[in-house]
Amino acid sequence: MTLRRLLPWFLVCAHIWAAPATAPGQRAVIDKYCVTCHNPKLKTAGLTLDKADIADPRNDAEIWEKVIGKLRSGAMPPQAARQPEKAVRKELIEYLETTLDRAAQVKPNVGRTVPHRLNRAEYANAVRDLLHLDIDAATLLPPDDSGFGFDNIADVLSVSPMLTERYFSASRRISRIAVGDPAIKPTTEVFPVSKLFVQGDRVSEELPFGSRGGLALHSWFPVDGDYVAKVFLLRTYDGRIRGTQEPHQLEVRINGDKVKQLTIGADSGEQAGKNLARTHEDGYEVHFSAKAGPSTVVVTFVKEAGKAEGMLRPHYPITSYDYAGDAAVEPGIATVELRGPYNVRGPGNSPSRERIFVCHPAALAEEERCATQILGTVARRAYRRPVSDKDIQPLREFFRTARASGTFDSGIERALQRILVSPEFLFRFEQDPAKPAPGTPFRTTDLELASRISFFLWSSIPDDELLDLAAAGKLHQPLVLEKQVRRMLADSRSRALIANFTGQWLYLRNIALAPVDAYAFPDFDDNLRQAFSRELELFLESQFRQDRPAADLLNSDYTFVNERLARHYGIPAVYGSHFRRVTLTDDVRKGLLGKGGLLMVTSYADRTSPVKRGKFLLENILGAP
Repeated sequence: MTLRRLLPWFLVCAHIWAAPATAPGQRAVIDKYCVTCHNPKLKTAGLTLDKADIADPRNDAEIWEKVIGKLRSGAMPPQAARQPEKAVRKELIEYLETTLDRAAQVKPNVGRTVPHRLNRAEYANAVRDLLHLDIDAATLLPPDDSGFGFDNIADVLSVSPMLTERYFSASRRISRIAVGDPAIKPTTEVFPVSKLFVQGDRVSEELPFGSRGGLALHSWFPVDGDYVAKVFLLRTYDGRIRGTQEPHQLEVRINGDKVKQLTIGADSGEQAGKNLARTHEDGYEVHFSAKAGPSTVVVTFVKEAGKAEGMLRPHYPITSYDYAGDAAVEPGIATVELRGPYNVRGPGNSPSRERIFVCHPAALAEEERCATQILGTVARRAYRRPVSDKDIQPLREFFRTARASGTFDSGIERALQRILVSPEFLFRFEQDPAKPAPGTPFRTTDLELASRISFFLWSSIPDDELLDLAAAGKLHQPLVLEKQVRRMLADSRSRALIANFTGQWLYLRNIALAPVDAYAFPDFDDNLRQAFSRELELFLESQFRQDRPAADLLNSDYTFVNERLARHYGIPAVYGSHFRRVTLTDDVRKGLLGKGGLLMVTSYADRTSPVKRGKFLLENILGAP
């Protein structure tokens, strides 16, 4: 362990075991400087200190914790009141902190946990890791309630009859996709592009070089079959399709492979027919075949040769009335719809099926044994603990019922539905020991510890390695625990810590919704909005993964930019849509508080706000609301 890591522990220990000042002396300080306002007669701020036990502060720990906070921040005594000397103030703070810390060491008040329902983000991540299936939870479940600024507070995550119905509906949908039900009905996914998104160049690292505008869609094809991508182009405010005065090449790619390229504009109807795409007044359809599983569908224009970077950008602001009414500007994609499946050819061999079907029965007599093995494996991961035959028996009943009128796959699908609505999956429980001693704290089990760690770092269920160590009773060992935490932080799933925790703590989720006055900032576009968000994600991720000191959050001299963000910040020689780390040469953008996204969500639409930013600093950074 390095000296930097040992130092904080040394300071804590030195603080706890330092000899405190005497209680009578500290009572005299309180009576002299505090009780004049905080007494039974005045009750300033609803607080009385004349009877608060300073000889044993743990008896009034909540009161003394408030006093410590006010003394440390200098808020009390008020500036107009008589002030204690610095040494006296420091001695009082040290006495209170040391006495409270000693009491907590001897008899910790660890509180109690309550059943914790998985919130929407945790549910989506749990399904992803359980079935290797990415879902759009926002279309399946309603938003979660929030408390104290976060949506994962157990006390506010209620369960209503409507939510219960949505869970049943989601379980049916997810199970059918995961198993690959050939009888699944065609559906339509809609992927809109913001009208304030400039499509004048390559706009994403996921799009091919030499492309212009468009988007990359991450979709899941449930079965092997035929699908349709329907592309709608941007229109002017009076309904005309933009950019059709000249021909332009539109490409559709699946996982990097070009499936269609068609010409639009300038009498391109015949050309579109040659490309096997049907051209309609309301969109362009491209038909293709796809295998079951995750796919990246790219829809983009081919960038015309000879047009230098920046030439496609309109000469007037994208938010202007003139821009919205000009049909002569380059075409852009407004919406893409993915429809299907049609002409289903089978369930395929998706990652979900590989994850679920750990065995395949060769004969009818083997189905019961194989089903038990499949359901036991899935249930162990879903319930986050070893399972017994008592856990598997009801799942087998669901399998048998569906198998009697269907196939082996349909039986597994029905049992999966049961797992996905089980309280063991939807809730996190921590059980008391069989005979706990009253008033005595007890340790969480290794299995409960595994869930605490995984849902904190990954917002998801434990993986097999973590679960195996917990089941073996080894996870609580310090060296094992540290190794697992480091492994999990290095895993890509730890990005959930940025997306969920810091996304709510620092208002990063609000960047997508923060209003911007188009008259005050006519050059603002959604490219910059997305760059603001990505910059903060990369910056915070680097702070977490490199284990930087907390002070670096506020004074780091680097950030991450692409060309659009660099132009906004005035950083030269940065080109392209990909983000790269740059060293800052001035103090304006250093640290967390200089990032454009954070400044945007702590201001008004047309101007800055010292009041909103001051409130943010007090509540979210200093912890002194």
